[in-house]
Amino acid sequence: MRDTRESRLLLVLLIAVAFALITVDIRGGEDSPVDGARQAAATVFGPIENGVSGAVAPVGNAVSAIRDSGDRHDRLAALEKDNAALKAKLGSDDRNRSRLSQLDRMLKIAGQGQYGIKGAEVIAIGAAQGFSWTITIDAGANDGLKRDMTVLNGDGLVGRVTTVGPNTATVLLANDPDFTVGTRMESSDELGFASGQGDRPLRVELLNGKAEVKKGDRLVTFGSQADKPFVPGVPVGYVSRVDPSGGGLTRTLYVTPYVGFTKLDIVGVVVEAPKKDPRDTVLPKKPRPTPTPTVTVTVTPSGQPVDGQTQQDQ
Repeated sequence: MRDTRESRLLLVLLIAVAFALITVDIRGGEDSPVDGARQAAATVFGPIENGVSGAVAPVGNAVSAIRDSGDRHDRLAALEKDNAALKAKLGSDDRNRSRLSQLDRMLKIAGQGQYGIKGAEVIAIGAAQGFSWTITIDAGANDGLKRDMTVLNGDGLVGRVTTVGPNTATVLLANDPDFTVGTRMESSDELGFASGQGDRPLRVELLNGKAEVKKGDRLVTFGSQADKPFVPGVPVGYVSRVDPSGGGLTRTLYVTPYVGFTKLDIVGVVVEAPKKDPRDTVLPKKPRPTPTPTVTVTVTPSGQPVDGQTQQDQ
């Protein structure tokens, strides 16, 4: 519409009419003369308003969600951080309990055998030093360590010291193929030599080819001259297989070591040998055999067996 005197006059007139209608509607209340027109407009424009509202509502919700997502993200991040800290603490506590248990068992062995030991922690494995089964410990010459000292832990014989630096030392493990130690069998005192076979049981050659041996028999170190490289009485392992005697001068045994060579952590180096051979006193107590129930069958006069009666082996 062109901006003319007539158009401006029409605009003023329309505004005056609108104000007049508003005044009449307010004064009329529920009986307003324009109520019918309002209802007609609501009928026509209501669906349009609902559609616009439905279209706009998700946008508003999205804006609200975006506005609140920062707070939720911060809360989630805080919870995740707390959980991570708790898991780290629990993991640390578990490890500390494990190390304390290892140390306690090692000190018990040292006390039973009267070994003077220097405790150390495993800080490296043999992959960095070659293909042999070796470990590096965090104790060396400054701690009184020397070459050819016996190394043990809370389970038994670990190996012997081969190289010593100022603050570290290398230990050849008892399961290394180049490792050999003199052994003595519990009770029978049969002597032999145990050799490492990697991840397989130790191979033991008994000097007596006719020695009576059975599965479960236990072995300890025999000891060396001047207690180097081995002190006596350290638990080695138990017999898991016996080769049939072929009439030879020696007899071959396969011995499962007490020590788990793939999970070493706390070890002790024997810096002072015992004044006397501890013999078998360092070996763990033998488990008590559990009685095996046997089933007896009672024959009735009719000839029918009655099952379910048991007795314990005496």
